[in-house]
Amino acid sequence: MAKATKGFPPVVDAGIETLILGSFPSVASLGKAQYYGHPQNHFWRLVGAVIGEPLPDMDYEERKRALLRHRIGLWDIIGACARKGSLDSNIRDPRHNDFSRVTSVAKKLRRICFNGKTAGRMEPPFIEWGFETIVLPSSSPANTLRFELKLAQWRQISVPAHVLSSRQSPITNHQSRTSC
Repeated sequence: MAKATKGFPPVVDAGIETLILGSFPSVASLGKAQYYGHPQNHFWRLVGAVIGEPLPDMDYEERKRALLRHRIGLWDIIGACARKGSLDSNIRDPRHNDFSRVTSVAKKLRRICFNGKTAGRMEPPFIEWGFETIVLPSSSPANTLRFELKLAQWRQISVPAHVLSSRQSPITNHQSRTSC
């Protein structure tokens, strides 16, 4: 069995309103010490198209700053796990991140977007906590859905909350949101 590996810290600040949660970084991402570091992952291309920024052309630090400028944060559901390779199906012994690390900083956070089905399995507690949630198709190269079809769904990130759903209203007691 593979030894436990740690993920990355959250990319957040006080201004974020949307948080994109992945499952856990790929081997390529871990090697580069960058979220979505695999060159065939569509994440930066998808989000860049949604926010109108050339994210794939930017260096990593610029990409993170651009996300924050657009009030978008980034993190993973899993903070550490054992895994051979990069497939989510190979994740073993996951240790989930403590979500209060984000909500203690990001008081304006209202929307949680899950990058793929593995991360999306954690949607129910976020709904209970009062967040608007969206489960998006995975940006991973393992997801063979055409880019244009992924992008059509990823565009929901920028749609105003009242247009997408009125099923829940954001809660204001961020301290009550703990680990997922």
